[in-house]
Amino acid sequence: MKNLLFILIGLFMNSVQSQDITIPTFLEKWDNSKTYLVAMAEAMPYEKFNFKPTEKQMGFQDQLLHIKSNMEWLSSTYFGGQRPDKTKDSNSKLTKEETIQSLIDGFDRVSTILKNTPSSALSEKVEFFAGKKTKLQILNLLQDHVTHHRGQLVVYLNLNNIEPPKYVGW
Repeated sequence: MKNLLFILIGLFMNSVQSQDITIPTFLEKWDNSKTYLVAMAEAMPYEKFNFKPTEKQMGFQDQLLHIKSNMEWLSSTYFGGQRPDKTKDSNSKLTKEETIQSLIDGFDRVSTILKNTPSSALSEKVEFFAGKKTKLQILNLLQDHVTHHRGQLVVYLNLNNIEPPKYVGW
């Protein structure tokens, strides 16, 4: 009887260990990242969407559209999704609502692509401008890039005396 118990525990532990939680964990964080970035976009008045701290930096709206464009490039190129038509987002003439909806759509497209990606694909190596990378590294880059530019947007809000939204993390 004791041996049967050990066998059952061993089978259970093997089953638990074989369940990869990487993509589901990423998607939970990705959704929170979307919520936080959208809250920032909503906090900035539209008349300040062209604000940039220096001439060398992108404007607030340009940062948002850059984030969206990069996430769609990485996900479509390395995870097999189709690239959406960029012509509608290609300039800063979008309204605040259109910009925010475009961001939401971009985040949602990435989520859909990743929900259809088997976790076994994350160990595959792909050609990247910085050398061969695993798809897991590209996945990390997706979030890192959003975080990098979102950090800049916190500064943009503060420079305009707008309190940034409360951080939405894990």
